[in-house]
Amino acid sequence: MLRISLTGPESTGKTTLSQQLAEHYHTAWAPEYARQYLEERGPEYTLADLEDIARGQLRAEEDAVARAQQLGRQVVFLDTDLLVIKIWSEHAFGHCPEWILRHIAQHHYSLVLLLNVDLPWEPDPLREHPNHRQYFYDLYQRELRSQVANFAEISGTPAQRLEQACFHVNELLQAAESSRPASS
Repeated sequence: MLRISLTGPESTGKTTLSQQLAEHYHTAWAPEYARQYLEERGPEYTLADLEDIARGQLRAEEDAVARAQQLGRQVVFLDTDLLVIKIWSEHAFGHCPEWILRHIAQHHYSLVLLLNVDLPWEPDPLREHPNHRQYFYDLYQRELRSQVANFAEISGTPAQRLEQACFHVNELLQAAESSRPASS
């Protein structure tokens, strides 16, 4: 299963693009669990809450993988990943729980789409940093480079973002197809 994560700062269109990609490729996607969690419990959170959110995100990812497999698809889209939790935790609490760091180091995605901050900020009661999006974008970029992750930066209008994302996904699908052994 090719797991494609969409990551980046707040209000960069991750949810919209995840849904569009899943629809385009007729597959499943995992929504951002943090939104559901904080909508149910309120916008205040602790480090323990971030750990619960991380576990919920991993469950959502596995549920999406199972749905994609049921559909007979080889790709799934994930609206966020634990890198978001790492950066969020380090910013809010000065550190990230070790198990999250281990998970990030051990589990790599087939492709990570890093969404740029060139879309207008959309106010939302759960969003916290309208004036720090470039700062956070730079953190994501640095983290992905240090992980030597297969990532692509996505920017522009929503239509341009979908086009760019599809280009990178198609390249990944073609590479996966060409690396499969020929059936006899």
